Amino acid sequence: MVYNTLKSTISKALKDIYNIEASTEKIDLQKTRKEFKGDYTVVVFPYVKQARKSPEMVANELGHFVKDNLNDVKDFNVIKGFLNFEISDTYWSCFADNIATDGHFGMKPVDDTSAPTVVEYSSPNTNKPLHLGHIRNNLLGWSVSQLLTANGCNVKKVNLVNDRGIHICKSMLAWLRYGNGETPESSGMKGDHLVGKYYVEFDKHYKDEVKELTSKGMDEEQAKREAPLMVEAQQMLKRWEDGDKEIRSLWETMNSWVYAGFDETYRKMGVSFDKIYYESNTYLLGKELVQKGLDLGVLYRKEDGSVWCDLTDAGLDHKLLLRKDGTSVYMTQDLGTALLRHNDFGADRLIYVVGNEQDYHFQVLKIVLGRLGYEWADKVYHLSYGMVELPNGKMKSREGTVVDADDLIAQMEKTAEEMCGQRGKSDDMEPQELQQLYHILALGALKYFILKVDPTKTMLFNPEESIDFNGNTGPFIQYTYARIRSIVRKAVGEKGLDINASATVEALGDKEREVIKLLHEMPSTVDQAAASYSPAMVANYTYELAKAFNSFYQDTPILRESNPARMLFLIRLCNAVSLAIKNMMNILGIDVPERM
Repeated sequence: MVYNTLKSTISKALKDIYNIEASTEKIDLQKTRKEFKGDYTVVVFPYVKQARKSPEMVANELGHFVKDNLNDVKDFNVIKGFLNFEISDTYWSCFADNIATDGHFGMKPVDDTSAPTVVEYSSPNTNKPLHLGHIRNNLLGWSVSQLLTANGCNVKKVNLVNDRGIHICKSMLAWLRYGNGETPESSGMKGDHLVGKYYVEFDKHYKDEVKELTSKGMDEEQAKREAPLMVEAQQMLKRWEDGDKEIRSLWETMNSWVYAGFDETYRKMGVSFDKIYYESNTYLLGKELVQKGLDLGVLYRKEDGSVWCDLTDAGLDHKLLLRKDGTSVYMTQDLGTALLRHNDFGADRLIYVVGNEQDYHFQVLKIVLGRLGYEWADKVYHLSYGMVELPNGKMKSREGTVVDADDLIAQMEKTAEEMCGQRGKSDDMEPQELQQLYHILALGALKYFILKVDPTKTMLFNPEESIDFNGNTGPFIQYTYARIRSIVRKAVGEKGLDINASATVEALGDKEREVIKLLHEMPSTVDQAAASYSPAMVANYTYELAKAFNSFYQDTPILRESNPARMLFLIRLCNAVSLAIKNMMNILGIDVPERM
């Protein structure tokens, strides 16, 4: 790649001319700003003092050296301390020809024998269906896994199902009180929706009890603790941890309803896992680790029997690890899960895709694991992401004010159907092909809209805006891909071109050069995005590529080109763009249709 050879040549020039040692890593080589002529720019100010010459003189001397020693450099220009290099059309043309049919360009091969990177995402509670917040989590976790794989990492995707705890007992208790034996079969509801219904039902009756207690003069915090429903839910959790057969049987039944519902939603979203862990299988190991911490003296027990960790020396507070009645908390099971996962995989990294409201939790997890003597604690990484908000504010599961994942996907598919109908893009398709197209567009719109936002930022979700066929959206990129594939099919089928035959040109137009330069950036984009765990970089790169291609297409009569050799070059360039779009969208978990 010319970027690397250019840095190497600049490094050699600094050594030969000024005896300045500058590694290629330290040379600041950037894309030339659009208002200046050139492709790459190096800033020479850091070398002026040692060279004992003006910035302009240093830049000119370096420019001449590089041009004389690197055939790929066509020319250079100097603006104060900025040295701009123009790369030859010959280089860009040969580069485009070399990658025209390379379906793996920009993707690194995976070494399956290397220590894996374990990515945990989804991590749902079995007291409610998946909602919009879960969608961002699942899509981000899946895409980060795909991104790391594309960058050569051996990735294992895992899920931790929070299948026990007070929240589960709330749904169970409400079902016993108010359910009248209702089941998914009798109600016609998905199992996760049915259980979520009773989680909301619990909260409604619980609030009524708190309100009644406070009306009689009880302090609100005390009322929340002593409301009969909450007391009974806590007792149910204790009975569950004690192995009560009746409670365990109900728990298994209701969880089975939820798992069936989750699986259906995961299939719709196009995500999966290599292994699923369950909190009910890991919390006991977590309790053993808590006991280990007590034995080591890194944890302490209060008079009421609860177990804590003093984190004040780390700038934090005291963290509860075990309740006074002996029941575990989230941290208990996360300790056990981390150890189990490390033992299962011998992981190089343990990445947790969890919202930023849990930043403190993962700070504590890492510190406690380290104090328990586990050297791999520093391999724990919390991929903290921002919340998804709606125009009317945050979602609240217990109040039933959430955007359900299944309903949202169905709504997006309906919108995709309406949009296609308005644009007349699907008149010649069979009904089954049409339904598949609507699903592909709906999921593409949803995934792209969410993943194009920097993971660290809170985002506002707008379904109508996401499915637009214009602008920075998934459907715009999907339509660009379908358009390119149509061009290639016509060139091969009607013009008889051999897509696998090599073709280069001596001179490039500005817009086709811009497309080729963007293709040239694809490997570094994948590398940088993987280093920062940011699918947003992939999404926005792909949009820029699609936008540049459309601009090139509008100005270039590809299929009417009179020169056969140039037409072949242009078609191979189109093919290279389609492969790049397909690969980058695949990292985002987005399918691209061959025709629209």
